[in-house]
Amino acid sequence: MLSTEALYQTLKQHMGPQGWWPASTKIEVILGAILVQNTNWRNAELALNALKEETELNPDAICELDEAQLQQLVRSSGFYKNKAKSIHAVLTWLQSYHYDYKAISEAYGESLRNTLLQLRGVGDETADVLLVYIFDRVEFIPDSYTRRIFAKLGYPHTESYKKFKKYITLPEDFTAQDANEFHALLDNFGKNYFNGNDTERYTFLDSYFEK
Repeated sequence: MLSTEALYQTLKQHMGPQGWWPASTKIEVILGAILVQNTNWRNAELALNALKEETELNPDAICELDEAQLQQLVRSSGFYKNKAKSIHAVLTWLQSYHYDYKAISEAYGESLRNTLLQLRGVGDETADVLLVYIFDRVEFIPDSYTRRIFAKLGYPHTESYKKFKKYITLPEDFTAQDANEFHALLDNFGKNYFNGNDTERYTFLDSYFEK
């Protein structure tokens, strides 16, 4: 069974830097993390582009949209009523701190994850994505592709996000960039391996997988 450190190094060696999250600003990452919930990235990106055309992804401008306007703009991502409310809730909270992510991180310390979970529409996975990609924290993000990979490696407790997160420990010397890269590598490997895309390139873990 590969350790998390060995898995990280193997993925990085074979796949190289992933350059994730696919966004040019942290606000775009936040919006993408909300919009991609329970859908694929294509649908989330359509909603993101609609928001960009209307507001240039200016968070204050998004906060000024009324609920009906915002719902219409994010409709392509599905569950658009809840997502519109979540976007308003998260951006309004950030607005109260003038979008100063470092100040927010320092103010909340170890309680930041629990605080994020109290925001409307922010569940475990979204909270961890925000911690890694917005607040530069070291967190493991055991999304569905990641749990499928670890299950094939013979790890237990992969049936749920919360159970597996409690079970896995990242290497002590992991940096926030390592956490970012590890999530990106796992997710991109999972998308390609399990969906049969470019399969020859993604067989390098086959010898470690339980058949």
